Amino acid sequence: MAVAPPDNGTPPDSGRPRNGFDRYFEVTARGSTMSRELRGGLATFFTMAYIVVLNPLILGRAVDGTGNTLPIPAIAAATALVAGLMTILMGVVGRFPLAVAAGLGVNALVAYEIAPEMTWADAMGLVVIEGVIIAVLVLTGLRTAVFRSVPTQMKTAIGVGIGLFLTIIGLVDAGFVRRLPDVANTTVPVGLGIGGKLSSWPTLVFVLGLLLTLVLVVRRVKGAILIGILATTVLALVVEQLGNVGPSLVNGVPNPKGWSLNVPTVPSDPFRMPDLSLLGRFNVLGSWERAGWLVVLMFIFTLLITDFFDTMGTMVAVGQEGGMLDERGTPPRAKEILLVDSIAAASGGAASVSSNTAYIESAAGVAEGARTGVANLVTGVLFLLAMFLAPLVVIVPFEAASIALVVVGFLMMSAVRTIDWSDYEIAIPAFLTIVLMPFTFSISNGIGAGLIVYVVMKLAKGKSREIHPLLYAVAALFVVYFLRGPIESLLY
Repeated sequence: MAVAPPDNGTPPDSGRPRNGFDRYFEVTARGSTMSRELRGGLATFFTMAYIVVLNPLILGRAVDGTGNTLPIPAIAAATALVAGLMTILMGVVGRFPLAVAAGLGVNALVAYEIAPEMTWADAMGLVVIEGVIIAVLVLTGLRTAVFRSVPTQMKTAIGVGIGLFLTIIGLVDAGFVRRLPDVANTTVPVGLGIGGKLSSWPTLVFVLGLLLTLVLVVRRVKGAILIGILATTVLALVVEQLGNVGPSLVNGVPNPKGWSLNVPTVPSDPFRMPDLSLLGRFNVLGSWERAGWLVVLMFIFTLLITDFFDTMGTMVAVGQEGGMLDERGTPPRAKEILLVDSIAAASGGAASVSSNTAYIESAAGVAEGARTGVANLVTGVLFLLAMFLAPLVVIVPFEAASIALVVVGFLMMSAVRTIDWSDYEIAIPAFLTIVLMPFTFSISNGIGAGLIVYVVMKLAKGKSREIHPLLYAVAALFVVYFLRGPIESLLY
């Protein structure tokens, strides 16, 4: 398991609920307090609030098969609304500190692969269909059974891999690590800063903020991550005010030394009425006529596999970070968590903001002490407020929020010691699971490769009886998933 958060201590009267609210959410029973849940909810929101800005940029810049686009203000409002409602639902039903929002990767798939083949309403209809299918799999017990069929050490590897995945996301978002241009004439795909140097003010802000947060973590200061995010945001505001750094893209021209996404400035008009015109604009039947049933089935399968296993990995990683997994590596109320996640997927499609799914950034809240769904109530309410206070959300730049991802990556990485590296039958699949997540920028890719190789290793050693029957089906589905390129080429 991951190391305990820096501010944890045993609360007084541990295990004795103080009231009905405490009893329902098991705050005391899980060794938490209301202050920790509050800090955790705040940390999770600040770490993932960027989705209110980024999701509209991804969906709003794409064109569907009829040449239409979605209005960016409406996407932003609906993104915040669905994230808020589904995060609260996860807290109340799943009672687990796992926030929900529009899934990155899935939104790009919808925007740049699915929508061009049909209308936006048709594309979002497919997301609704995928969410309903996952809900059926949960209610029949199949999704939970698949989750439990994965070996415990592979679940640990999933958590470690996600920790590294979070780290690379944080370093890239902060500009500390950057993709080298193709004209660089080198085989090295990424490098340090700009030209091997940390030559931008935003990256320097990130470095100073990270150092401050690490010092607070080492000194076991309560709220270390949250303090780090807020302090770095203040520093970013000062730097932007004095240096006028600006965004990373100015009138379509790249500005490598600019802020990654949000420019930290205090808005003059923080209040804005939300545009909810996109709610309910989906069509579950139109895509079958426009794109053909084979193409549609392939799209649904890709969405299904991505959502199905991304959530499984995220749930394990967050539970592992908080020490909330049982001896089989399963978090409490797993079925309820997975059911809410499937409802969120369908809800995202119904609101035209793409599939909503569990966010690994929730681990930042867990690192601050969150252990229950109370933290979700905090995060969810903040998302709902973001519909009206959208300009305030963008004050926190990537360079400040990314600090939490790097620190949490360290905490999650520590669980690697529990894997038996002397047993190659588990060590090799675990290794591939861990490294492929950050190297391919995908949780599903890491899980899929690891499970396929696990099955192959066991068969090669003549230990087929040690493989859960469901894993054969899962491995076969992942083979299809990895070969979807050649399969799709046959369909067009």
